Amino acid sequence: MIFVTVGSQKFPFNRLLKKVDQMVRDGAVTEEVCIQTGFSDYVPSHCRYQAFYDRTQFSEMLQACTVLITHGGAGTIIDAVKRGKKTIVVPRLSRYGEHVDDHQLELPARFHEMNLVCTCPDENLLPDVLAVVRTHPFDTYQSNTETFLASVDDILRSYLLDTVTDTAPAP
Repeated sequence: MIFVTVGSQKFPFNRLLKKVDQMVRDGAVTEEVCIQTGFSDYVPSHCRYQAFYDRTQFSEMLQACTVLITHGGAGTIIDAVKRGKKTIVVPRLSRYGEHVDDHQLELPARFHEMNLVCTCPDENLLPDVLAVVRTHPFDTYQSNTETFLASVDDILRSYLLDTVTDTAPAP
């Protein structure tokens, strides 16, 4: 089973839902697909879906899936890699109204560098990335809280410095 989760942001993530639904319709995906649609207004026609799952249901879905396709939120990614799940991260992007900014590009990129997930910012590449993720030998997640927090701190500092620099008035 493939589990797709878009998180709980109050923005739609129709781009991802449409692509996954299309892949099932076209036969590119033949196994069961379960989607947590969140605040999206696209209604899948070819997948089982629910707006939100409670914690227990979500945990059960994550445990049962063979592949997770998720947004770029840290909590879901960390939970998945701790469980050794084959994970594809499709970040929410501001240009599509999926989030207020593009911070979901940075953390998944770091996890990708660590060989823990595959990233897919362009949903049109999802069929190819899904084919890769099924056989890709991911590394095992090693919990190292201090190193991880330092990485997150670096990402946040970089993001905040870029934001301040971009919005600072010219001298």
